[in-house]
Amino acid sequence: FVPISGWHGDNMLEPSSKMPWFKGWAVERKEGKADGKCLIEALDAILPPSRPTDKALRLPLQDVYKIGGIGTVPVGRVETGIIKPGTLVIFAPANITTEVKSVEMHHEALQEAVPGDNVGFNVKNVSVKELRRGYVAGDSKHNPPKGAADFTAQVIVLNHPGQISNGYTPVLDCHTAHIACK
Repeated sequence: FVPISGWHGDNMLEPSSKMPWFKGWAVERKEGKADGKCLIEALDAILPPSRPTDKALRLPLQDVYKIGGIGTVPVGRVETGIIKPGTLVIFAPANITTEVKSVEMHHEALQEAVPGDNVGFNVKNVSVKELRRGYVAGDSKHNPPKGAADFTAQVIVLNHPGQISNGYTPVLDCHTAHIACK
């Protein structure tokens, strides 16, 4: 807990004299102890998440573009694994396999993209019409992604206007997929 006043700027960048009752915050973790008084110190103490580069490639598509002179460019965020030029990717659930020609982030070519990177990657011989938002790209040779007819999940219902009854068909949002279910 870090009390602040965004309106007055109290305790945001430096400890505030207007909060003498607040003695500070502290957290203990295996990486060591961290403590402070103001918001910026708390934000600076947040450890970056570990990136699962050792797992199979999973990249949910956010969108697919056709770029003149380049070709088909799917875009999305790498969730697990690594994608690099030369990788043979498969798109589930369509089971389309192709080679990655290049990988870019913010208009800069990358040798590889890791989890957390939002990237666009150019693919060979695939039309924009064959791919769509919600498809998942993976390495075709290392635990490729597969479509599923059903799965079990723990769900959270947000802002449902009425009563949920028999025959209700909810809309499921999972990464970039948005689909009605039974």
